[in-house]
Amino acid sequence: MALSAKIEAEIAQLAPADAAAFRAEIGIASPALDRMIRASYHLLGRISFFTAGEDECRAWTIRRGTRARAAAGAIHSDIEKGFIRAELCAYDDLIAAGSWAHCRDKGTLRLEGKDYVMQDGDVVNFRFNV
Repeated sequence: MALSAKIEAEIAQLAPADAAAFRAEIGIASPALDRMIRASYHLLGRISFFTAGEDECRAWTIRRGTRARAAAGAIHSDIEKGFIRAELCAYDDLIAAGSWAHCRDKGTLRLEGKDYVMQDGDVVNFRFNV
């Protein structure tokens, strides 16, 4: 992956609107840090899923190919032990819908079992019973 520290340093000095215009002008889609993080995650075989509540939104890093029950264990071992199912939707679907309830109305919110393979960007609420 080729990055230019000099160009990125110059972009960092600009206002956000000017930085976006400059990137577009020279054909850079996103900041180097974002591209480096995505490439690193890919090379390491990692993905992120999200949990969101009224007080907190959090990203969790897991190995690509991790099943829902094991992903729940990344949060807490009790959630993995008492796993019932995962209620989830894709990040892009949630942003487009605007809320969890609107995802349910549009049919993009779904229930998955313990063998569901988590996807990068899933937003999930784990149902469990301890």
